Amino acid sequence: MSIVRVATYNIHKGVQGLGPVRRLEIHNLAHAVEQFDADIVCLQEVRSHHRKFERYFTRWPELDQAGYLSPEGYEAVYRTNAVTRHGEHGNALLSRWPVLGVGHADVSDHRFEQRGLLHAQVLVEGTDVHVVVVHLGLIHASRERQVRRLGQFIEREVPTSAPLIVAGDFNDWSAQLIKPMAALDLRTFEGIRLPTYPARLPLLHLDRIFVRGLRPVSAHVPHGAAWRRMSDHLPLIADLEL
Repeated sequence: MSIVRVATYNIHKGVQGLGPVRRLEIHNLAHAVEQFDADIVCLQEVRSHHRKFERYFTRWPELDQAGYLSPEGYEAVYRTNAVTRHGEHGNALLSRWPVLGVGHADVSDHRFEQRGLLHAQVLVEGTDVHVVVVHLGLIHASRERQVRRLGQFIEREVPTSAPLIVAGDFNDWSAQLIKPMAALDLRTFEGIRLPTYPARLPLLHLDRIFVRGLRPVSAHVPHGAAWRRMSDHLPLIADLEL
């Protein structure tokens, strides 16, 4: 029996605030990620680069955000979901264990929202564990279609016998995706609410961790002034039995 700690966190591209009061939080986020002491960290809204902010913030890291946030000894993988005027952003995965393979699928449902899945195969104590990092759309009908596409992706890319973790920002305001995810044999923590949004007054459980072939053991959401500042979401951290 092994315990695998997994964290998921929407980092809001490492910047908080608007206009002249916006502030760079990527350095604080790096300390936060290290505090998770997680084996696998799933991140959303991660910037690869942003030409405007690179000029605006004097302390903008030279590394891309996934590489900068990766604790020493971890492997970082990143895939772009959205290309914007000044740069691009997407999902990332940081792993304490070796990453054997990486894939990506575009699950954008319409031209106003670019969304994607990041898939990584991670060797955890000799076992191939598949991890899919997701960031679903803002419209419920879009999310339903994206879950169907997620199911098709899993059927195509993940062996049925392999342990599987699907984690990220589901934007599922009213927990309507629990049943369609269960239809894919993906389960989450039952009987507990773990609201992660908005960070200043968390009411909504938007960020979730689903598993197949692992047993959920415990989960928690960190709270406090520092966590409220770093992103508009709070992180979700879970211990899973492999």
